[in-house]
Amino acid sequence: MTSVSERFRDLKARGECALIPFITAGDPDLETTAEALRVLERSGADLIELGVPYSDPLADGPVIQAAATRALKRGVRLEHVLDVVRRVSPELSVPIVLFTYYNPILNRGIESYMAEIAAAGVSGLVVPDLPLEEVETLLAAAAEAGIEVTLLVAPTSPIERIQKIAAQCQGFVYLVSVTGVTGMRTSLQDRVSELLNMIKQGTDKPVGVGFGVSDPEQAQQLKAWGADAVIVGSAFVKRLDQSDRQAGLQALEEFCQSLKAALR
Repeated sequence: MTSVSERFRDLKARGECALIPFITAGDPDLETTAEALRVLERSGADLIELGVPYSDPLADGPVIQAAATRALKRGVRLEHVLDVVRRVSPELSVPIVLFTYYNPILNRGIESYMAEIAAAGVSGLVVPDLPLEEVETLLAAAAEAGIEVTLLVAPTSPIERIQKIAAQCQGFVYLVSVTGVTGMRTSLQDRVSELLNMIKQGTDKPVGVGFGVSDPEQAQQLKAWGADAVIVGSAFVKRLDQSDRQAGLQALEEFCQSLKAALR
């Protein structure tokens, strides 16, 4: 199983910017999720972010919230998500990064959660609502299990806090490109370029940019500004949400290919 750090080292050696698609596990169903993971890898994804459905997704916009709600109504739980990862990860060369909120981790027990997701084949973890002041216990348990934890940097954070968050990040630093929740935007904020420069002055870790990225032109702009990875969520989730399963997977494949082409 390739680690997140290893994948970024390989990409850096080749001078490539990573593409990280996000999909919600169990939407429209778990079999489609399994096939979507395969499709994304062969279409150019360098890592894949897999969202665990949650009832109170504070960082997510309407598209991903709706996907999580649909999955939860179908009874999708962490066990089902990990079953998919366990089944598909041996076929993949790309790391799977789980996206989940902090409360389900606490509810399950931090050590148990980390051991369970690692055993299933997960390489990394993004916890959007984990405050910097509470990371130590989770990071220790994650390190024991071999899971790399990435924290989010908000565009409104002062530089001192950004540097502290970056210092705790493992694998890569996740820069949120907008003030607000996830979702497709028609343009990128110029401040993202400034934030990328500030973060890179204080760390040699890769920096991925997400929230609001919706097309190849925006991905290309982020690469030009110095991003080491471009993270795209709602635009993928929306394309997969179709009445015809194959049509959704085809749309996913074509969009992934177009984004990767823009990053070459």
